Amino acid sequence: MNRALNYFVLISALWMRSLPAQWVQTNGPYGGNITCMVVSGADLFAGTDGGGVFRSSDNGTSWIAVSNGLTDRSIYNLIVSGTELFAATMGGGVCLSTDNGANWTPVNNGLLDMYVSSLAISGPNIFAGTRENGVFHSTDKGANWTAINNGLSSKYISSLIVSGLNLFAGTCTWWGSDVFLSADNGASWTRPGVRFTDEVIYTLVASGDHLFAGTWGEGIFLSTNNSANWIEVNNGLTNRYVKSLAVSDAILFAGTWGDGVFLSNNDGTSWTAANNGLTKKNITCLTVSDSRLFAGTDGSRIFLTTNNGDSWATANNGFTFARVTFLADFGTTLFAGTWGDGIFRSTDNGANWTDVNNGLTNRIVRAFAVSGTNLFAGTLGDGVFLSTDNGASWTAARNGLRYTNVSALAVSGLNLFAGTESGVFLSTNDGVDWTAVNNGLTNRNVRALAVSGLNLFAGTENGVFLSTNDGVDWTAVNNGLTSRNVRALAVLGTTLFAGTMEDGVFRSTDNGASWIAINNGLKNKIIGNLIVSGTNLFVGTWGDGVFLSTDNGANWTPVNNGLLGVYVISLALSGPNLFVGDFLEGGVWRRSLSEMITGVDDHHDAMQRQRSLASNYPNPFNAVTTITFTLPSESFVSLQIYDQSGREVVQLVSEELTNGEHSFRWDATGFPSGVYFYRLKVDNVITQTEKLTLLK
Repeated sequence: MNRALNYFVLISALWMRSLPAQWVQTNGPYGGNITCMVVSGADLFAGTDGGGVFRSSDNGTSWIAVSNGLTDRSIYNLIVSGTELFAATMGGGVCLSTDNGANWTPVNNGLLDMYVSSLAISGPNIFAGTRENGVFHSTDKGANWTAINNGLSSKYISSLIVSGLNLFAGTCTWWGSDVFLSADNGASWTRPGVRFTDEVIYTLVASGDHLFAGTWGEGIFLSTNNSANWIEVNNGLTNRYVKSLAVSDAILFAGTWGDGVFLSNNDGTSWTAANNGLTKKNITCLTVSDSRLFAGTDGSRIFLTTNNGDSWATANNGFTFARVTFLADFGTTLFAGTWGDGIFRSTDNGANWTDVNNGLTNRIVRAFAVSGTNLFAGTLGDGVFLSTDNGASWTAARNGLRYTNVSALAVSGLNLFAGTESGVFLSTNDGVDWTAVNNGLTNRNVRALAVSGLNLFAGTENGVFLSTNDGVDWTAVNNGLTSRNVRALAVLGTTLFAGTMEDGVFRSTDNGASWIAINNGLKNKIIGNLIVSGTNLFVGTWGDGVFLSTDNGANWTPVNNGLLGVYVISLALSGPNLFVGDFLEGGVWRRSLSEMITGVDDHHDAMQRQRSLASNYPNPFNAVTTITFTLPSESFVSLQIYDQSGREVVQLVSEELTNGEHSFRWDATGFPSGVYFYRLKVDNVITQTEKLTLLK
């Protein structure tokens, strides 16, 4: 949608209807981890692991996303220098904002490592600690960087801090961790003392001439002589996994992973828990603003105390990042399952979300099904859970379910089926007992289930199987199915659709006896989900959002105006709306069905006409392949490689490129054989995701 339209007054309903329809991000669900926080004047900023940066101007009462221009949304550190705000990212280097986070620009010239774990400022000097290439120094607000590693024997930097004229770097190697000191702005480094811990040094903080180090597993250490000597200061600290330290006046606070916040008012000699009202105990970061202490936790929760931890209150309204694995409609209620943050419920079309995880011992939720008034959730590792009170509480329902990685659930009459990594299981008593039903199922890694009349279909990593007797027997039905890695199934009348990981969508009109590919207009053939609305079919793709077909899959049209979350593996219909969940960027998005079915977007096609699509050769390849693309004008480009789980394994480029053709080689010598994906992003817009096959 043309952003200039936002500045005009809507003067008539007729004129308003001429505007392109858009997706709207719902207010949640929240999830992921808060990785860092920083105060700038009256504003508080929070960085997340995958959701970018959020800003609050009211002490955390409400938050808004401020991530426009960020080259990577996994934020590991934030620092402020005057009116400049810097963000350290895991894959996009350092980004700078000069307008309070409204816009970001990458500042990476000379920065040889885009995985930046920490930042520190001393006057005009900015320091960046990286994962593999040590420390870099900039004197011009990040415009240019120089490596400063003389004497730094370990190049994996876990933390940086400036104390007076000294710069300290916490490092990590496989044989242990050290603290290095530089008294000349990083020109040279020394290790003043002996190694005092074998664990990762997550955080460093200074209080006067006292330097504290928080470690992962060995608690807190104190040095009073610029790291020449260290002593352990853990009396009363019942949890030794310390991820954050902060100082407020003369009080030292420690954030632990599992037991919340501890405080010490005697330089660490003794510690006391300070957790009243702190409902989340996995603390990822702490920051101080005047008399206020903020704690960031897993699950995108932020808590605030104004009385040194005597009591805490939540301060996270507006966080919308969670990696969504499923969406499901139940009457007037919408449920969202997430990767690591459990299940969320909304009763107002996503305007507000509430986590409903009481009794849910595993928060990686992959599947969902409804049978009458019973709700079932399939988890990765703990089997199936049952709720009889609209998600308010959950109980395990896995007796006889020998394999507990559940990827799919389906209901047929009184029968409940669970698809696992080791086949299909059947329950006839609402999950109380389960029985394996795998006769003839030659591939038991089941990723999708669908019911069509008396027929039960299972999508596996080796095609589709059909059972006509409630799973007692199975038959492979794969004629014409050129890609056997099936991740989604959908039924429209007597027609069956299969979404695959490699070759897009297939259609069968004879219960799977024969299949034909139906991908006209479907540029992205990595399918995350399929859903039917009346006579219309929607498909969610990995990297290119949502496509619509109104002719039984014969043709597809993108419907992505306003949709920033384009890694879609979950779709749900609720009333007049379609909801999509994004797995990589996070969050749930909503759009009216009538907007998409009565008209189609031209935004996607217009963008694609402006640039040539990327291609790689050879593919399949052994060790080395080259990815080539053409730019019509100078643009900021990021090109990343992901494995099948969605984990980024290589950043090939993250920089401003001139117009014309560009080629980048990926040397995969050290990587195992298998399927990978590359993602091309131009000017912060994802333009293409394609498959790579590495054969050795």
